[in-house]
Amino acid sequence: MELITNKSFEHLVLCGGGGGREGTRVVGEAEVTSGEESRVVNMRNADRGYGFLGRVQALGINYGQVANNLPPPQHVLELFQSLNLTKARIYDTNPQILTAFANSNIELIVTTENEILADLMDPQQALQWVSTHIRPYFPATRITGIAVGNEVFTGGDTALMAYLVPAMVNIHAGLVQLGLDQYIHVSTPSSLAVLEESYPPSSGLFRRELTGIMLEFLQFLSSTKAPFWINAYPYFVYKDDPTRVSLDYVLLNYSNSGMVDPLTKLHYDNMLYAQVDAVIFAVAKTGFGGLEVRVSETGWPSKGDSNEIGATVENAMIYNRNLVRRQLANEGTPLRPNMRLEIYLFALFNEDLKPGPTSERNYGLFQPNETMAYNVGLSALSALSTSSAFIFITSSANREVAKVGYQSLVYWMFVYLVVIHALMRRPF
Repeated sequence: MELITNKSFEHLVLCGGGGGREGTRVVGEAEVTSGEESRVVNMRNADRGYGFLGRVQALGINYGQVANNLPPPQHVLELFQSLNLTKARIYDTNPQILTAFANSNIELIVTTENEILADLMDPQQALQWVSTHIRPYFPATRITGIAVGNEVFTGGDTALMAYLVPAMVNIHAGLVQLGLDQYIHVSTPSSLAVLEESYPPSSGLFRRELTGIMLEFLQFLSSTKAPFWINAYPYFVYKDDPTRVSLDYVLLNYSNSGMVDPLTKLHYDNMLYAQVDAVIFAVAKTGFGGLEVRVSETGWPSKGDSNEIGATVENAMIYNRNLVRRQLANEGTPLRPNMRLEIYLFALFNEDLKPGPTSERNYGLFQPNETMAYNVGLSALSALSTSSAFIFITSSANREVAKVGYQSLVYWMFVYLVVIHALMRRPF
């Protein structure tokens, strides 16, 4: 775990700079000039006008496969369909999964592993990769995105970092050559450790040593209209300092005071949204305020080692249940309230072969035998249309009950007044 000097406790508690599941943290404080304040407020107002609401139809799930006891892909597809889940991300281009998911309504994001980025520097090899791993399955299998590598910017491998953008350019060029670029976007998931500043969210800023490559990366995303993917884990912020970090705030509970960004005056009732908005501000300050930011990974482990504070079934259930509720409510972040935040929950299954601490093998919503690790309310997704109708009917009924009750109250008040009036006029 990489730990960068803590300059601001408030950043840790209220915004968090947790990286990927490796637990990387970035903390810091920022000064904002009056000129910056004007620019940020204008950006906030512009973002309120985004018309992206409704583009995201369902919660996404990360379908990892680092295990020796998982059900076959066809059974996994049936699990997705039983829950009415329509978005998944896999960490390779497993042909068994791509074949099993054909002719389904599941949108898939596939991944090129970090190990092959050097090969993809060659445009011909990149074209060959697309021709072999994407073209044979599309469009029967609804591949909608290619994640080139994972957390490359913060992995400490400068050579790998240098390969990333050229590999993305070549993969996209291969899609263009095969006529697939209008259907499949190309991006890469990043750890929150790409941020040098993230508290308050309006101070979001990329690490200085990433300035050059981040500019190239964002230019590519802008030119291809692809999203910026971020892996965000409030859990790590709580684990690192559980005595001072608000558990309600990191668990996405609505019943907490949260924090207010002093520059934008926006209120944050959970850390995840604060982390996402910090990334949005960092992207905007680099000159690409129009880019969409999506959460490629977030989750909470249901079990951990003795030093992994907070890794419990109860906390995992609360975090992921609140995540599902907020997705069903079509929530955006405070900075982009009209743009539903697209989120991919980590992960579908507990994976028994993952290295690292115990928590790494216990992020799953399901056990390998397809039983729930705990109930987060995913069944609500499968019953969404029914529940929406029920909510409409019951709310309409409640309005009718209220109307009848009000009319009855007025009637009896009138009777009461008539009786009182008659009694007052009666001689005693």
